[in-house]
Amino acid sequence: MTRLQHKLSESPPAPERGVRAEKHKMLLESAMTLIRSTGHVPTVAEVAQRSGVSRATAYRYFSSRSALIVAVMDATLGPVRRFESRHTDGPNRVRDVFEQTFPRFRQYEAQMRAAVQLSLEHWAKERAGLLEEKPFKRGFRVRIVEDAIRPMANQLSAADHRRLHQALTVIYGIETWIVLKDIWGLSDRGVEKIALWMADSLVKAALAGSPPASKPSPRSGAVRQRPGGHAAR
Repeated sequence: MTRLQHKLSESPPAPERGVRAEKHKMLLESAMTLIRSTGHVPTVAEVAQRSGVSRATAYRYFSSRSALIVAVMDATLGPVRRFESRHTDGPNRVRDVFEQTFPRFRQYEAQMRAAVQLSLEHWAKERAGLLEEKPFKRGFRVRIVEDAIRPMANQLSAADHRRLHQALTVIYGIETWIVLKDIWGLSDRGVEKIALWMADSLVKAALAGSPPASKPSPRSGAVRQRPGGHAAR
């Protein structure tokens, strides 16, 4: 499994039942609503106010904006992270993952854009020595793409396999939507077509550039022909 240089931000398991589960769900829904209406990741205090609970109560569930957005991402992309393609070949597995993700991107675009926004804010503040909360670290796409391209490990060199892995993680994410929608003005469907085309092109280029399979060596004991058609013994 690929190791990243940073530890991914993760949230503790959500309560499954009872009062805690109900409050957790209420706070999470409030956070998602605030993201859609304000365009940024709200503070825990803002979520508490909207939910009608005390700050102390809200902080027992989410200690920071990082914890909050991680829970939001778990709720929005959970099905994608748990998805397992039925295809056994790499190219179709890659397409499968992209096609399964598109509906989630359409439905939760605002939340995913907010996650990018918080990540960039934390990067800038951490670099300036001004970050006062736990940084939000992204990267779950690395495992998702890694699983999709696993069947191609025996078709590519280790370097080509890693290069393909890295390249696909660039286009498998909301960043592609940001560029193609905000700059190019494409529709959701237009973005999806370009994203699939890029993914297919990367996979085809990687496979086409891989070294050809080595030819099997002649079997020992094979009869060699001498000039003139006489067999060598």
